[in-house]
Amino acid sequence: MATLTFNDISFEDKEISIQINFLRIFSAEIQKKELEAIGKFSITKNSITFDAAEAKAGKKFNFLLAEAFKNLKNKITRQKTIYIHQNSGIPLIGHNAFGLIDRNTSIIEVRCITGCNLDCLYCSVSQDKRPIDFVVEKDYLVQGFKELVKHKQIDNLEAHIGTQGEPLLYLPLPELIKDLAAIPEVSTIALDTNGTLLTKNKVDELINAGLTRFCFSINAANQELAEKIANKHYNLQHILELLNYISKKQVQLILTPVWIPGINDDEIPKIIELSKKLGCDIGIQNFLNYKFGRNPVKQMSWEEFIEKMKTLEKQHNAHLLFDFKQDFNIRQTTPLPKPFRKSQIIKAKIIAPGRLKNEMLAVAKERVISVHNCNMPLNSSVKLKIIREKHNIFSAVLI
Repeated sequence: MATLTFNDISFEDKEISIQINFLRIFSAEIQKKELEAIGKFSITKNSITFDAAEAKAGKKFNFLLAEAFKNLKNKITRQKTIYIHQNSGIPLIGHNAFGLIDRNTSIIEVRCITGCNLDCLYCSVSQDKRPIDFVVEKDYLVQGFKELVKHKQIDNLEAHIGTQGEPLLYLPLPELIKDLAAIPEVSTIALDTNGTLLTKNKVDELINAGLTRFCFSINAANQELAEKIANKHYNLQHILELLNYISKKQVQLILTPVWIPGINDDEIPKIIELSKKLGCDIGIQNFLNYKFGRNPVKQMSWEEFIEKMKTLEKQHNAHLLFDFKQDFNIRQTTPLPKPFRKSQIIKAKIIAPGRLKNEMLAVAKERVISVHNCNMPLNSSVKLKIIREKHNIFSAVLI
């Protein structure tokens, strides 16, 4: 008899298959007849037992699991999902949706998951044009982060967990924060969140793990409008209670509303006053139009936005225009070497579907590259022209 037990996987019995639940919100299926080919089997919540030798059962089940994961789906967004792990062959640097982003400063962006439980009407990374989700193995992220830290060779670094979606959907988030906090050079760990999945217990768990800053997106102080903007159920009272709870903790709290012209103009002053009541900071964001985002309105020019912020600062006696380098102690660091330059012709290998429609991911020289207007089969060798290389985020076209 061989019993295989997992921490991140649970099993559910279906009519002709076994459903694999991974990191709580992802799922795949293995046909029962494929499992029976290994040996008579039974399941519990987190284990599967085969009437077979342990070595044989482990090897064959891992093969079936890897095949099933090719059809992994996000149960929240219902999107096909790519699992990026140490043996996936997908580097952590090169894409803006997952992995690690180093913009040559003391902040390293950590992107562990895509997808969101809300469906905001202004979302710049909405699922409409992004049929693929990604989730990254926690240990792979931490190891990659440590390697970046060695390159920077400075202390007081910030790990900023901000995703194309909601990071609280990432099951091992507390463990990720704990591992990042254990790195001696890291002094700040920030989290971008809409807060809807938080509870007081979860707040305490994240703080105890080492989180030092909540960046809390709240776009209206009116229940009806808040729900309209979120485009999903949104319990504003719950959010306000959590904000009050967090404001009393030994952690920084920043409210980060997006000013959407013509939609939440009257709410911005209310949120400013809310920040004063809570005794926390506020960082108002200018809604921007993006090619692959939702654009319900035309963005304000930066000149207009800054003038309005100056007016609000006077009206509310509040600090709204930040000098980010000074206010957040952001320092320039040695740039991470870029293996490619713009317009360079390179050879690469197609390894996975991309985040956007008609996009594939290629790999070369330990970087992942987004290839636009590409439907080449997996494992194809391709010739590419680099069209973007800023901050080691690479895009290319086929030639």
